[in-house]
Amino acid sequence: MKFIKPKNNNATNVDWLISERVRAIVKTYAEFTEYSESEVVDIFLLNILDDKDFLNWIEGRRNNKRIIKQLQIEDSVESEMFLKKGRAQFINS
Repeated sequence: MKFIKPKNNNATNVDWLISERVRAIVKTYAEFTEYSESEVVDIFLLNILDDKDFLNWIEGRRNNKRIIKQLQIEDSVESEMFLKKGRAQFINS
């Protein structure tokens, strides 16, 4: 279960273009969940951090320590690296 953090998240405005369909989906989902549209987008996009391929890609990046710290995913990346090392040791033994 993922707990919701306090709202003091240093939010900034962004300049992205999204389709009318996506805008309608976010608006309707916000009504359903009783969150603001910004909160729905924020919470939903954090699910990207569950993408194992994305985490693996970050691990392979040259400046990954800076990215890992910026995205606040130290625990996720460390556990993935631990699992990979464990698998490699198991296969090699």
